[in-house]
Formats: sequence, C-alpha cells, structure tokens
Amino acid sequence: MELVKNAELFAKEKHSGIIRNDGKTPYSKHLEDVVNRLKSLGVVDEEILCSGWLHDSIWNADVSFDDLYGRFGSKVAVLVSDLTKDMSLPKKKREQAYVKQLTESSSDAKLIKLCDISANLSDLKNYDASKSKKLRIVREKRRYLFVIKNDLLGNADYPKIQTLLESTEQILKKYGQRSIKAKSNHS
Repeated sequence: MELVKNAELFAKEKHSGIIRNDGKTPYSKHLEDVVNRLKSLGVVDEEILCSGWLHDSIWNADVSFDDLYGRFGSKVAVLVSDLTKDMSLPKKKREQAYVKQLTESSSDAKLIKLCDISANLSDLKNYDASKSKKLRIVREKRRYLFVIKNDLLGNADYPKIQTLLESTEQILKKYGQRSIKAKSNHS
C-alpha cells in the first residue's frame, strides 16, 4: 500500500490550498471521499486506489500525464487521463469528447468515475449555489452516470456497485431527475 500512500501525499500536496465549491472544504476531502467509496466497494487494487486519489490532478493541480507516468506507472497515468476532460476544447465540444471518452474507457476508469459522481452529488448539499446551477451540475453528472452504468452493472468483481448506483439515484430524484434505471438484470 506504499504506492497508495504516495499517491495520497502527492494528491494532497498538489491540491494544497484548493477549496471545494462550498468555499471552505479542502479539495483533498473530495479525493478522500472518492477513495473511501472505492474501498467500500471492495477495491484493493493499488493502481485503482492511486487513480482515485489522483483522478483530478491533471486538470486541477498542474500535473501532467508524464508526471503521473513517471511516479505511478502506465496504468495510473492512463486511468487518470481517461477521467480528464480536454480543457483545450470549447465547452460544448469538450463535453461531447468527454462523454465519448468515458464510453470508451476501461471498467476501472468507470468505477472511479462512479465514485467521483457519487461524492460530487453528495457534496452538492453543502454548495451554496442557485438552484439552477445545482441542477446543471446534477444533469451533467446524470449524463456521465448514464454513459458508464451498464458496464458497471456487469462487473461481478464489485457486487456493491448496485447499492452505490441506487444511492446516487436517490440524490438524482431529489433534484427531480429521471431514473437512470440502475437495476441489474438479475433483480
């Protein structure tokens, strides 16, 4: 677990001073929430846990793919890259490209994204923003969830995914969003 500890320390250092949208919570709390969700699903793979700590580091903390590759290896760098939007694109094209990128990403990347979405939606209650801004965020997260959910439901390695999807659905409902039908075919 030394690799995971190194990723945690690196992520906390790189996100030092960055605050969440609520204006008071350190950004590293979000990263910790994502990793805790991964662990609660039964993830023990060090590279996936590292990627959970580092998933926002390219776009949010001035870290490059090469930095991650050199420090944490190919799998971690690729997972983080799969979860990073191309900020050089105009907003509409960026979103289209990101949805395509998520669709084509590995099941490990989708697993991290699920935990990221869950953590972000859970944090929304602490975000002092207008209803319309919160609704835009919820719709964006719902879109990403819709793209990744089918591949996640088929993942027999992590049977608790269904529970996390259902709790995320509850938050979507609270914001008046339609269900993404997070029911497995085995129910």
